[in-house]
Order: sequence, then structure tokens, then C-alpha cells
Amino acid sequence: MTDPRNRSRSRRSPHRRPALRAAALAAATFATFTLATACSGPPKGGGAGTEAYRLSADTPPAKGGLESFTWAVYAEPPTLDYISAFDYPQNTILSNVCESLMRWTPQLTLAPGLAEKASNPDPTTWVYDLRPNVHFHDGGVMTADDVVYSLGRQMNPDNAAAWAQQFQNVAGITKTGPLQVTVKLTQPDSQFNQYLATAAGVVASKAGVEAAGKDYGTGGSLDCTGPFKLGTWTKGQSIELQRFDDYWGTRAKSAKAVFRFLTDSSARVNALLSGEADGGYLIPTESYERLRTGGSGTLYFGEGLSTVNVNVTNMQGVLGDVRVRKALSLALDRSGFVRTGLGGAGTVTGSLTTRAAWAGAPEHIRTEAFEGLTPTSPDLDRAKALVKEAGATGKSITVATSPIGQDVSLLATAVQAAGAKIGLDVQLKTIAPNAFTSLFTDPKAREGIDLFPETYYDSITDPLDLLANFRTGAYQNFASYSDPGYDDLVKKAAAATDSAERFTLAAQLQKTASEQLLWIPVAEWPTAVFLNKRITGAPTTISYLYYPWAADVGAAR
Repeated sequence: MTDPRNRSRSRRSPHRRPALRAAALAAATFATFTLATACSGPPKGGGAGTEAYRLSADTPPAKGGLESFTWAVYAEPPTLDYISAFDYPQNTILSNVCESLMRWTPQLTLAPGLAEKASNPDPTTWVYDLRPNVHFHDGGVMTADDVVYSLGRQMNPDNAAAWAQQFQNVAGITKTGPLQVTVKLTQPDSQFNQYLATAAGVVASKAGVEAAGKDYGTGGSLDCTGPFKLGTWTKGQSIELQRFDDYWGTRAKSAKAVFRFLTDSSARVNALLSGEADGGYLIPTESYERLRTGGSGTLYFGEGLSTVNVNVTNMQGVLGDVRVRKALSLALDRSGFVRTGLGGAGTVTGSLTTRAAWAGAPEHIRTEAFEGLTPTSPDLDRAKALVKEAGATGKSITVATSPIGQDVSLLATAVQAAGAKIGLDVQLKTIAPNAFTSLFTDPKAREGIDLFPETYYDSITDPLDLLANFRTGAYQNFASYSDPGYDDLVKKAAAATDSAERFTLAAQLQKTASEQLLWIPVAEWPTAVFLNKRITGAPTTISYLYYPWAADVGAAR
């Protein structure tokens, strides 16, 4: 949003949910653009509401090493303790220092990480065979004891870990060999192993964490295993990472990576154009055209597994009637919002999930999952009729907005305009940027609010990451939607060990979420990354949150 902003995740505990991320997205431009890069993944380009943006599979590989590069981030992390790594700034940095048992690749697929092998001998057992001779930054060698300890920190309720809910089905984690750990589940959980590629699966030195005590994550060594180790943290200014020469994998191409905290979006863009910063993710949308044409580097877009939605937070009032929710959706100008709020880089959608999240599904299931979803073209006559049928003409609805970025403020304004066209009285309630995240964490902050803009990204390549949010009692089920049939489908999908069965069930969940308009889907939104002419190699996808991307960054020529 201003870039703090909030993109959220799924299945997090309330303490994790504070993640509800602040992303740094910002603003709007009416310009359109074309990117001369390789095209990969859905959507291939433009789509409704855009004219010429394309996704890149990757950036060109580095041609050599570097002494150092500087990366712009929109905020300083409050901590780098992996159990609290729920937001963009933390994970953008931490992913290069601390590694997980599994790995999310730049292609958004699952691969071995610190565990060279993961096996599932029965539906409620996962066995992780660890890589030998993996060194921690302070010199120790990773053992099964470190893994048991690290995962145990996520489960300890006293730690209020952001990722605690990912362990909700874990009965126990035990050492079953010097380099083997076995996880027993209380019930099958198809997503558990996938989440171990995120910060949920990070392994740190037990000795190092215990030695740091309550100061762990706030300075000094993180004692992890990644290609970089934590160097100097200059509070309020920057964090320096130093290449770890005893790294078990491919050596980082740069000796140092410096992350500068640039909270003002204009200052951040100016730093990218001037060379003060070599690159950055989470580019303010109003600066897309300026960066594309500035001549100092290249603006890339990649798969973000992200959808922009209008979150329905209150179904006790007028929005309790699905006809009113459908009317607002039918009156919404999605194409106009994509052009302005997303700078033209996005694709209008009637789906809460991205198409890329279904990459592992058989083709016929993917087709079924996206058939007959929420209409995306405005139909004011139908919308007015629905409002009249519901007896809602003249009724008031309150939408939260914030100067956190134009992608938030312009979507809220678009909802207000849609309501005015069909006889609804939509009021805007402005919330300060630093308080916007409270909408996700504090029920009192949502009092009096019926809707708010939200950009949601998946942390795994699985549609259930988002769709599970609507089960009874789910943390981000703010409207308290409850349907025993939906809950049962979520439980069955999570327990399904056959991927085709799981995706079939997820498709049914998607249909229900669409029919009930539990959130109002607006657009798919890609990840944006800018690299100046000096560097290359960073991934274009949202994988950078958990993949050690900085190790791939090197000289462009």
C-alpha cells in the first residue's frame, strides 16, 4: 500500500493474517504499453481492459558476477524472524537468507529444498530426508534436530506464529534418523507439503535461535542456510546481505545485496530511474509508463497468482441479499478500473482464483472451473432490476477506501459509481494507510464497513489457498458466511490425495463462491519487476517471496 498495501493470504492464523499484506501497489496511469519480452503463462497478454501488457517467463540470465546490487523495498521489516514473515518486505529479503524444506521455483512449481526427498507413505504421514552437509551461517551443520525445532516454533501457541494454521492438522513432528524427520497428521492434508515451500517450512539453527533469544530476527545472525547471510542492518535505512561462501547450492552471483527502505513511492521510482537502486518489485502502477520509457532499464511482468477483489465484510445488512451483491457486480466497470487503477496491466476476471492456480489440473477440469462464473460486462438494466427485487433501492452501503494507492482508492470509487447508477447509496469511509491492515486483523476496525478493496495472492499454486477462506470460521471469512455443504467440500478437497479429485472439488467450491458472490472478483494482476541495465536474472513471478532470487541476480553484460 503507498505503498504498503494489502494483499492477503489464506489459511493463516489470526496472528499470521496480519499479513494481510501490505503490498506496495499504488496508483494509476491511463497509458498502455507493450513489453518486448518472452511471453509465458496465463494471461498471454492484454485481455479485457488492457491493450498491450505481456507476461515474461523470466528475465535474461546473468552474464557475470557483481560486487553488489541495490534493491528498493517500500518498507523496513519489523523483524526477520521467519515465524513472523507474513508481508512483502520481510519475505523479499528473508527468502535469500533462510530456506525451507521444500522450494517454490520461479515457474511456481514445487521442488526439493533442504529436504532432498519428501515421501508420503500413507495419507497422514510425510517423511523428509534431509540434504547432508548443509551449513548454517554460524558454522553448524543442519540435522534433524534443527528441523524439528524450527517447525515446532511455528506450532508453539506462545509464539503467535503467522503460519500456525498451516500446522493445524499436525499431530507430531519427530526425528526418525540423523537426517530424517517424520510428520504425522491427524487427517490427510493435501496442502501441508506445499506450504513447506513458504516461510512455514524454514529451517534455522536451534543453537543460533536459542542463543539470540527474544532478539532473534531483529539484528545479528539469523543462522539459516541460504545463499546470503545477514550483514549490517542500519535501522531506518537499509539491510545488507553478504554472500555465504559455504552455501550447499549454487553460489550467489553477487557478493552483496543491499535493500534500501524507500517508503515514498515517488522517491522509490526516482531511485530506480537514477540508478540509486538497481531494481525492485511491487512497482507503483502510476509509474509503469515512466519506467518503461525512461531508458534506464526494463519493466517486466510475471505471473502473480493475484486477484483484485471487493471483499464483502458484512452480510447482516443490505448485502445479505445475494441479489444486491450481484447487482453491484453487474454495475461495476472492471475494464475502466484495470486501465486506471492497475495502469493497464491486468485482466478483467469473474473468478476469485487465477487461471495459473489451476495449472496442475487436467484440462477438462480447468475448463469446467471457469465456465459460467460471475459476468464481467456491465448490465445496468439487470442490476437495477435486482436492486428493485431485493427492495434495496436507496439503501446505504459503506465501502472502505484509503490513500494507500490508487488501486485501492479507484476501486472504491468505482464501486461507489456503480451503486449510484443502480439506486444504491454507497458511502466511502477513508482509512489512513497505516491503519488499513487493521481491516484484516481487528474486527472493530471493520465495524460499519460493508466492503473494501483487497488484492489477494496465493502462497502456493493451488486454488484451495483462496477458496478455503469461505469455510465457516475461517480467519478471513469476515462476513461469517456459513454453509455446511461448502465446509464439507473444503474438508474433502484438503484431504484428497488424488490431484484430479482435489481440483474437481475445488471447481465445485469455485462455482459456489461465484454463485453466492462471497467476494466480488475484479481482475487478475501480475507481478511487476524493474531491472536497470546493470543487472539481470531476477524472477518475474511471485516466487520471489520464498525462492532465493537474489542469488540469481548478476551482471547484465
